[in-house]
Amino acid sequence: MTAQPDILERMDRLIEEWQGKQDARHVFLGCYRLMTANMLEAIDAGDFHDRAWITRLLHHFGGYYFDALTCFDCGDPVPRVWEQVHVATARKELRTVQCLLLGVNAHINYDLVLTLYDLHKADWARLSPEQRRQRYEDHYRVNGVIADSIDRVQDELLAPGDPVMGWIDRACGRLDEYLIAGLISRWRDEVWDRAGSLLMRGDHTERERLRRELEEEVLERGRLLAWTP
Repeated sequence: MTAQPDILERMDRLIEEWQGKQDARHVFLGCYRLMTANMLEAIDAGDFHDRAWITRLLHHFGGYYFDALTCFDCGDPVPRVWEQVHVATARKELRTVQCLLLGVNAHINYDLVLTLYDLHKADWARLSPEQRRQRYEDHYRVNGVIADSIDRVQDELLAPGDPVMGWIDRACGRLDEYLIAGLISRWRDEVWDRAGSLLMRGDHTERERLRRELEEEVLERGRLLAWTP
């Protein structure tokens, strides 16, 4: 396998622990684990232009999640978007799909923007138009991996914890999977544009202003996703 399986083993340990404690954070992490495994398989299969770059992105991206988790569980300061997720998912009244989308919102709409900026800030200006196009295509190809994973997310993570989701799946066929995959794809398109905006700002103060704006938008979306009647 392209990358060490340590990240999958770490996810497995946490999922088992959280399931045993009925900690709803296992829903998002279960989805993340499944998609990470599928990403590693796609990398090994040669599905991306730049195998080394997409592998670095995968692990750097995961670092944002695990760093925030470690800080939260130790009582250290944590990014506000992840504090929102961990606090909200502790509320027992949320549906499993809400727990999933709260994590996806924080990790994709916030962490992925910063990850793309981190990996591009040193070399973006030196990349040719063709290289930039290939980076975008690799970013976009991840959407296919996500779409191919949604069926299992629905069957293994959402339906067992929420009978309503199982009923929707039976009644609508693949409609609900398409809706979730489409939502994530739209978010990822926005993410690429957001990272590009950060890369175009040479001034740290201006980049920080954009980061704070992004943070507020992600928090507002999270509040909507965590709404309960």
